[in-house]
Amino acid sequence: MTFPTTLDGLYINGQWSAGREHLRVINPATEALLTTVIGGDERAVAQAVSAATEAFKSWSQTTGAERGAILRNIANGVRNGREHLMTLQSSNNGKPLFEAAIDVDDVIATFEYYAELAEGLDAQQDSNVPLPSDDFSARLRREPCGVVGLIVPWNFPMVTTAWKLAPALAAGCCVVLKPSEVTPLPELELAAIMAESGLPNGVFNLVCGTGLAVGAPLSADPRLAKISFTGSNAVGVQVMQRAAETVKGVSLELGGKSSLLVLADADIDLAVELACGGAFFNAGQMCSATSRVLVAEALEEQFLIRLQKRAQAIRVADPFDPEVEMGALVNQAQYQRVLGHIDRGLSAGAKLLCGGHRPEHLPRGYFLQPTVFTDVPLDSALWCEEIFGPVLCVRSFSSETEAIALANDSQFGLVASVVTRDVETADCVANALQAGLVWLNAPQVIFPQAAWGGYKQSSIGRELGPWGLAAFQEIKHVIRAV
Repeated sequence: MTFPTTLDGLYINGQWSAGREHLRVINPATEALLTTVIGGDERAVAQAVSAATEAFKSWSQTTGAERGAILRNIANGVRNGREHLMTLQSSNNGKPLFEAAIDVDDVIATFEYYAELAEGLDAQQDSNVPLPSDDFSARLRREPCGVVGLIVPWNFPMVTTAWKLAPALAAGCCVVLKPSEVTPLPELELAAIMAESGLPNGVFNLVCGTGLAVGAPLSADPRLAKISFTGSNAVGVQVMQRAAETVKGVSLELGGKSSLLVLADADIDLAVELACGGAFFNAGQMCSATSRVLVAEALEEQFLIRLQKRAQAIRVADPFDPEVEMGALVNQAQYQRVLGHIDRGLSAGAKLLCGGHRPEHLPRGYFLQPTVFTDVPLDSALWCEEIFGPVLCVRSFSSETEAIALANDSQFGLVASVVTRDVETADCVANALQAGLVWLNAPQVIFPQAAWGGYKQSSIGRELGPWGLAAFQEIKHVIRAV
């Protein structure tokens, strides 16, 4: 796939333009330059917020049915461009084409779901609220919170954008989107689709750029009602600090260090598949990666034998290879970061069961073998910190109580998985885990109807489901004397 030498990185008030910041976009599987996106800076952010602020005056007054129709147009545009969007994802992010297909289908489903919710808003508006006194009546209004800034990461281009953008538009908000400077190409194509969807000028604006040039001034702009951010905890803290200066709303989706619990009666083959899927999908570049496997002592030996065999059999390859199972890490910085964690883990005394190196058949690209450690010290970064790469740690436990305690012993609380044949036990363990989403004998399936977010330092707020819509709404009660 060929790209123009340069691409405009600004879409503001219905117009494409180039900024002043040059962003080199690399193919992580080949290390080749794909193109250069000319992104923006503080001045472009100010222009985008101004356009959104003006557009909000009329967009906020549209009906839910009108907004829902446009969201359906966006979903159809993504559907019509599905193959092209998949190719962009794999070229820019390094994920296998089959993973890119899952992502694009998720985007379609998300816009369609929030189109349905938007279409139902009109009937809910000005609903009666029961009061204990006959001397007063009350009605409830759900109104858009205002102009919002959306800052999204590189690991799931378009997906995290859709999770924020669809409910924001459904609620009646106007948007300024900052995509990751690492993976802007899918987001630029999504913006082109939105430009043809019937959205009025200024409702949706996109400013490509770095966190310093774009993310920081966007977070600090006093005209924004809210910032919704997905990314690292370190950057999330900075976003929250800047937002606090003007007391704007904040939603944060941050890190995770999640566990998969393999109980004593588990199906070992199923547990191995779920462990590999939870740790190596998207080359482990997931906040939801179940990168800590806790396995019952009675199953540990057999589990490790089968896990090692399965991990070593995973075909790491170019994203467009028909037999690929795992693609590349997103860029050199991330690649070196993960290798550094592996080296420090070995120095701390962790035992390397398999992986840890570049595959011999791939001399170029940011490829890494699926990596499994055992005997990892509990205070090791491998065990405690989010690695964001294909690195899995395994530890045994002697009781379910110990397993739950180990799983909950984390600053994060995003997701967890449990493998057991006992339905009652599965539910009890799920109830005891401090996580926003728990899968029982299931892969990491995500539906727009179910909430996404976690406990502790993983999240502030929730995305998806009706909670995702509510995140972009203000609640107003009107009480009248009768």
